[in-house]
Amino acid sequence: MTNPMSSAEIRQKFLDYFQSRQHTIVASSSLIPGNDPTLLFTNAGMVQFKDAFLGLEKRAYKRAATSQKCMRVAGKHNDLENVGPSPRHHTFFEMLGNFSLGDYFKQDACRFAQGLLVEGYGLDPDRLYYTVHTSDDEAFNIWTDEIGIDPRRVYRMGDKTNFWQMADVGPCGPTSEIHYDWGEEACSCGQPDCSVLLDNDCDRWLEIWNLVFMQFNQDEAGNRAPLPAPGIDTGMGLERIVSIIQNKRANYETDLFTPIIERTRQLLGHTAAQAQQHQTAYRVIADHGRAVTFMVGDGVMPGNEGREYVLRLILRRAARYGRMAGFTEPFLATIAETVIEEMGQHYTELVARRQFILNVIRQEEDRFLRTFGHGLNLLRELVDSLKAKGKTQISGEDVFKLHATYGFPFHLTRDIAAEEYGFTIDQTGFQKAMAQHSKISGTGSFKKIDESTLSIYAHLLDDLKAAGTEPQYNPYRSTGRRTTVAAILQDHQPVEAAGEGLKIEVVLADTPFYVEAGGQVSDTGFIKSDGWEMRVTGAAKPVTGLIVHTGQIVRGTARPGDAVAAEVDADRRLNIMRNHTATHLLHAHLRRVLGKHVAQAGSLVAPDRLRFDFSHPDPVTPEQLQDIEAGINHDILAAYPVSSSEQNYKDAVSGGAMALFGEKYGDVVRVIDIAGGRVSKELCGGTHLSNIGQIGFFFFTSEGSVAAGVRRVEAVTGPTALRLLQTRLGVLNRAAATLGVKSLEVDDRLNALLGQLHQQEKEIKTLKRKLARVGFEHHLQNVVQVRGVNVLAAQVSVDNMDLLREMGDWFRDKLGSGVIVLGAVFNDKPGLIAVVTDDLVKRGLHAGKLVKSVAKLVGGGGGGRPTMAQAGGKNAQQLPEAVAGVAKFVDEALK
Repeated sequence: MTNPMSSAEIRQKFLDYFQSRQHTIVASSSLIPGNDPTLLFTNAGMVQFKDAFLGLEKRAYKRAATSQKCMRVAGKHNDLENVGPSPRHHTFFEMLGNFSLGDYFKQDACRFAQGLLVEGYGLDPDRLYYTVHTSDDEAFNIWTDEIGIDPRRVYRMGDKTNFWQMADVGPCGPTSEIHYDWGEEACSCGQPDCSVLLDNDCDRWLEIWNLVFMQFNQDEAGNRAPLPAPGIDTGMGLERIVSIIQNKRANYETDLFTPIIERTRQLLGHTAAQAQQHQTAYRVIADHGRAVTFMVGDGVMPGNEGREYVLRLILRRAARYGRMAGFTEPFLATIAETVIEEMGQHYTELVARRQFILNVIRQEEDRFLRTFGHGLNLLRELVDSLKAKGKTQISGEDVFKLHATYGFPFHLTRDIAAEEYGFTIDQTGFQKAMAQHSKISGTGSFKKIDESTLSIYAHLLDDLKAAGTEPQYNPYRSTGRRTTVAAILQDHQPVEAAGEGLKIEVVLADTPFYVEAGGQVSDTGFIKSDGWEMRVTGAAKPVTGLIVHTGQIVRGTARPGDAVAAEVDADRRLNIMRNHTATHLLHAHLRRVLGKHVAQAGSLVAPDRLRFDFSHPDPVTPEQLQDIEAGINHDILAAYPVSSSEQNYKDAVSGGAMALFGEKYGDVVRVIDIAGGRVSKELCGGTHLSNIGQIGFFFFTSEGSVAAGVRRVEAVTGPTALRLLQTRLGVLNRAAATLGVKSLEVDDRLNALLGQLHQQEKEIKTLKRKLARVGFEHHLQNVVQVRGVNVLAAQVSVDNMDLLREMGDWFRDKLGSGVIVLGAVFNDKPGLIAVVTDDLVKRGLHAGKLVKSVAKLVGGGGGGRPTMAQAGGKNAQQLPEAVAGVAKFVDEALK
C-alpha cells in the first residue's frame, strides 16, 4: 500500500489543479483583513476578493485559487470552546478555494470539484454525497444528469444550510455542499435513517467542500435580482480533506498536527500513554500554537481589545493547558519553532519573521506566568469563600479583577471555574465592569463601520461609473489639478448644492489629494472655483475606488459639475514626504544596527513628526540610537536619489523589495527605491521625495516600548528638526554661559559639579549619623520598665527611614533585651519603627502588631516581622502622642 499524500502535497495539488485550468494562484492575504474593518480576522477565502465580487475592485484575472490563512474565534464562527475536546474544531485553519469573478458558473464549479476529489485525490466516489438548495434545479441537474451522480445521493435542503448572503443587502445565492461518508460504523446519532439530510452533526458525515453560487443581488426590501455577472466562491478546509486522504478521523492525527504534538511529547518527556491521558491539552497546544504563530507573523500583538485580546486569550489558554499537561517553564516559543519549520516552506513570511514571532510569544508567555500563580491562588480563595457561603457563581467584579490585575482573560477564568470547580461566572457583571473601566480609561471596543453608510457610498460609485465619470486617484503626479466636482454629500447623503459654512464631502473627477494609508496622514488644502472655495481638512476612501474630501465651504455655493482647481497644501505635503522617506531610511538602519529580525510593526507619518514601531525584544541603547541617527544623516548628506515604479507583486518581492506585514497589496505594487536599492527598497503607496537630501536633518525625540517585543521611536526631520536643533543649541549655550565655560566644556563642568555635590552629600550623611549617635546617648536615659521589660519610645530627629532603622539596631544592641519604638518626620509625614528582642517575642510581644497599633494614632498603618517592623502615617502632629502611648500597648500585650 502506498503512503497517502502529505498535507503539503494535498495543498499543492489543489493549487496545481486549478492553475492548469487557467486559474491565477493568489497568495493568502493576511489574517488581518485589509478591506473589511467589520471583521476581526480573515475567516474565509473570499474575504480578500470581497471588493472584486462587489464590483469595487478590478482584478487582472477572472479565475483565482488560494490557500487562505483563516481564524474563527469571534461571532457566529467561534470554535474556541470546542478546540481540544473536539477532533476537528480549530481556531486557525487553511481554506482552499477557487473563485470565478464573472467567468464560469455552476457547471464548471461542480465539474472542477468532482474532478479534483475523485481523479486528483482518488476519493471513492461512492462515499461522496451532495446537497443543493431546494429551489436550485440547475445545480441538481448538473450533479445528476451531467456529472452522473445517483439522485439518491443529492439532497435538496433549505436556506439554513444551502443559501449564502454576504450581508442583509448585496450579493447572495444558493450553495452546494459535498460531504464525505465515513461509513455506518462512524454513526453517532443512532438514527435509523441517518443521512446528511438530518443535519444533526452526526460524526458519520463530514462536510468537505462548499460551493457558493453568487447569483443574486438582494435589496433592502429583500427582493432578489439576478447579478449581471454571477460569481463562484468555494471553500474546502485543508484540515478536513487531509483527514480523509490520510484516513484519520481526528484532524489532530494528520501530519498537519502530529509534528507539533510529537514535539510537545518530547519536551514533556511523556510516553505515548501519558500523552493520551492529556489528549485535550496536547490538542489545545497544537491548535493554539499554530494560531499564535500565524497571528504574530501577520502583525497581531498581545493586548486587551479586538484581535490583540484574541491573541492574548489563545496564547494564555495554551499556556494554562501546558501547565495542566506538566510544563513548568515557558514552552510556546519552542512550539512556534516547530510550526515555522513545518509550514514555513509554503508560508514564507513565517521564516522571514521567525525571530520576531518567537520573541513576542516568549515575552507574552513570561509575562503571564509571572502572575499566573497569584491569579490561581486568588481564584481558589474566591471559590473557597463562595463555597462557604453556599454560592457557585463568581461575581463579575472579581472576574474583572482577575482580568485587569493578573491577566486572566474572561474566557480563561470561565474555563478554570467550570472545569476545576464546577462554578459559573457572572458574565453580565463582568461586561459592566469592563464598560466602566473603558469609560474611565477612555478605551473602547472594536470599531465597526456603519453598513448602511457604506451602501450609500457604493451606490454613488456605481452611479458615477454608469455615467462614465469614475473618479481617478493619482496623488503622485502633482499637488494641483484642474478637475470637476463629481458629487457633493452632506451627512453622507448626496446633495445638489452646499453653501457657505456647511461641512461637506466632495468627490472629484480626478484628485491630487493623498488619502490616509500605510501610516501616512491625508493631505489638506483647498478646492476652488470661480464662485466658491472649500477648505479641505482630510480625505478618505470609504469604499475602494471612491475618494471623498472632507471640509467646509468658506465662501460661495458649491454644485456637482463645477469646474474647480484642487490644491494640496504643498508645504505640508513636502514635510510629510520628508518624514515618509525618512521612515524608509530608519527601517534600513534599524536593521543594520539591531539585526535583520527588525520588521516594521506600525507607523505614523505626519507633517511635524514620524513614529515608527518595530519588532525588537530589548530597549534600544543610547549608543545604538546614536549609531542609527548618524547613519541616517550620513545618507541624507549623500543626497541619494529616490525612484518609484509600478511592478507585479511577485516580481517586486523576488527582486528584493521588502513587503510589510499587516499591509494589503494588490497584484501591481509601487516600489520605492533609494540609491538604486543599495540603501532601501520597499513596497509603499505613500508619497516620497525625489532625493533624500531634501530631508535636511533627522533627530530622534523618544524611544520606548509599546507591546511585548515591539519598540517605538519618534523622530523629526526638515524644519521641525532644525527648530529642535536650534532649541537644543540655545539651551547648551545658556548653560555654558551660566557655568562660565565654553559650550563643548559643559559636560565636563557638570560632571565636576555633580562629583562635588555627591561628595558633599556623603559628608552631610556622615554628620547626620554622628548627630543621631549623640541623640541616641541622650534617649537612653528615657528607658522605662513595663512589667519587667525595658521599653524605649521616642521621637528622634532623622530624615530617612534607613537611619531610623539603624538607630533601632543601636538601641537593641545596647539594651540587650527590650522593646524599642522610634518615630520621626520625613517630608511632613510620620514614620515609625518597632524592634522587639528575641527573648520577648517568646513572651507574646510582636513588633508588627505593636507598630500597627501605634500607627493608627497618626492615621496610618504598617506591619512586619515579630522582631522588626515599620509603619507610616498621615498626621505628623499626632506623633508625640503616639510615641507616648507605646508603654500602654506593651503593658496590654504582656497581660
